[in-house]
Amino acid sequence: MRVRIVTDSVSDLPPDVVKELGIMIVPLGVRFGIEVYRDGIDLTTDQFYEKLKHSKTLPASSVPSPQAFVETYDRLAEETDKIIVITLTSKLSGTYQVALQSIGLMKRKCHVEVIDSQWAIMAQGFIVITAARAAQAGASFDEVMNIIHRNILRVDMRAAFDTLEYLERGGRIGKAQSLIGSILSVNPIIGIRDGEVCPFEREHSRAKAIEHLCNFAKSFSNIEGLAVEYAVNRDEVERVIEQLASKFPKEHIYCSRTSPVIGTHTGPGLLAVSVLGDR
Repeated sequence: MRVRIVTDSVSDLPPDVVKELGIMIVPLGVRFGIEVYRDGIDLTTDQFYEKLKHSKTLPASSVPSPQAFVETYDRLAEETDKIIVITLTSKLSGTYQVALQSIGLMKRKCHVEVIDSQWAIMAQGFIVITAARAAQAGASFDEVMNIIHRNILRVDMRAAFDTLEYLERGGRIGKAQSLIGSILSVNPIIGIRDGEVCPFEREHSRAKAIEHLCNFAKSFSNIEGLAVEYAVNRDEVERVIEQLASKFPKEHIYCSRTSPVIGTHTGPGLLAVSVLGDR
């Protein structure tokens, strides 16, 4: 039986990739006051930013319910006896713990393994993609697990912000706290290290921030996967893709939209580059 792959909505996987590889997505939640929406299902990214613009209440994110994972596990257990779940970093969300605890609530018998990716957005997404491709090609459970653990060490990401206000208010700022309050941090650059948000640079302009993201991608000697993500400004994505075309074929660069849950903690100014490869 084919190994099946499950992940959460923070992986920001393009819908066509999800469909092609048969990946199951469990959505996190976005809460505006008493209204709760399933990430990317009840609330699209465009709808989220429209609500953010007019809402008097700042949104918050919430982990998936155990039932959401249980229903996914039980559905897949009808066609496989092995499921691998790849979640966003446990240092930024309780999703990993919920996914793990939900195994005990299953009605069907199936081996379920939950992996903390230690990443988010398309850095997490690339780990999921490579696992799902291997599974689709007939790789064994152990082979897929080895691919996951190997690629956790081979992905990286950088993100440019126009403000860290949302990250700070949401309590996800981690070591990037050092960028708060500096007049120079107009366009702070953050990344993830050991599952935690970390600061990398303060850029004086948006153009410099975009240049930083491009140089980050160009620092890899070998690139297997490259993704550019945005919240609102698609034009910036095109600028980055054009600058990276000499390093990696632009027709193979993923252009992904950040999910409402990510937007809750980043705001509309996010631009991110994720890479799977070697330095």
